[in-house]
Amino acid sequence: MRANRTLEIGTGLFVLLGFAALLFLTTQLPASGLKLGGAKAGYHVTAEFDDIGDLKVGSPVTMAGVRMGEVTAIRFDAKDYKAVVTLRFDPQYNEIPEDSFASIQTEGLLGGKYIGLSPGGLDTYLKDGSRIDQTQSAIVLENIINKLFASYASKGSEQGAGSADQGKPAGNPGKAESRK
Repeated sequence: MRANRTLEIGTGLFVLLGFAALLFLTTQLPASGLKLGGAKAGYHVTAEFDDIGDLKVGSPVTMAGVRMGEVTAIRFDAKDYKAVVTLRFDPQYNEIPEDSFASIQTEGLLGGKYIGLSPGGLDTYLKDGSRIDQTQSAIVLENIINKLFASYASKGSEQGAGSADQGKPAGNPGKAESRK
């Protein structure tokens, strides 16, 4: 009877520890959607992109490798057929030039997407409600591979058509030469 009770207590502690680990992990994931704190301080800026790839709400916004904020919203503009991304910058980063350049980049070869900023040269700075006009859309790996294969296939078919004439004698290809 004593061994059975020890087994039950051990199993209960193991399950409790598992739930605690699961709770910890869900609060550490940036795109988990679980927000334990209130709205973070800072200012919001928008940028429009033709293609955002798999950019998600909660993705970082960086400049020179330093995290300056995060993506807070993504919506589709049906009038311009573009993705409108709302970025929140931490309050200490309040001197980002207005003409800065925003591009969607990838962490590593197959990593997640984030927004990388390149500083502009103006003396006026982004403020709450500003818009970043200069953007570069995400580079989608699948599109590059498809273009590569299409290019390779078209070159292969051109070479195949040219090699069909090889081995035939020069002159009139339809008639054999007659000997006298």
